[in-house]
Amino acid sequence: MKSVLLIGLGRFGKFIAMKLHTMGHQVMAVDTSEERVNALLPYVTNAQIGDSTNEEFLASLGIGNYDSCIVAIGDNFQNSLETAYLLKELGAKKVIARASRGIQEKFLLRNGADEVVYPEKQLAAWTAIRCSSDNILEYFELDNEYAIFELEIPHEWNGKPIAQLDIRKKFGINILGIRENGRLNMSITPDTVLGRNKSILVLGQEKAVHKCFCI
Repeated sequence: MKSVLLIGLGRFGKFIAMKLHTMGHQVMAVDTSEERVNALLPYVTNAQIGDSTNEEFLASLGIGNYDSCIVAIGDNFQNSLETAYLLKELGAKKVIARASRGIQEKFLLRNGADEVVYPEKQLAAWTAIRCSSDNILEYFELDNEYAIFELEIPHEWNGKPIAQLDIRKKFGINILGIRENGRLNMSITPDTVLGRNKSILVLGQEKAVHKCFCI
């Protein structure tokens, strides 16, 4: 279980709080809006109404006690930048901040943020990948080259064992697991037979995956 300080409770921050809650983590939520704070009380361990650009207020939260601090402020970049800087100055172990533009990402990384999330960029990449083929069910980018895909199993692969396809040798793609009836099976072997009503989880270079699955 992790202890997380979440600053900014707009739509982005709200979904983070709810997800952390389902994962069983402790969350201290902070926002200037009493309405936003009250709306998230069922999903957080504690909450404060306050200005995160106020150093005295931030210090009162005991910044060094949190495993991670998330700056999810989306409507005022200046406040986000100041908050990230103050968090690091006050001894934050890890600062994760939200950016909505590339230039913001650079400024945040130079001024206190250890990591930056760029929701619009990530969603755009996913949308572009998803609309390129009806076979793609899920996509997670690891870096500029490699990604994890969940895809529908090609019709011509039905009834064939993984070893017979030999896609690791041909394309450098690793099969990580198979999902059937909503359940993911990671205990696969070269003899595992592929079939209908299943999807496959693979890891590889994006270009190789597109070539292998004719996306």
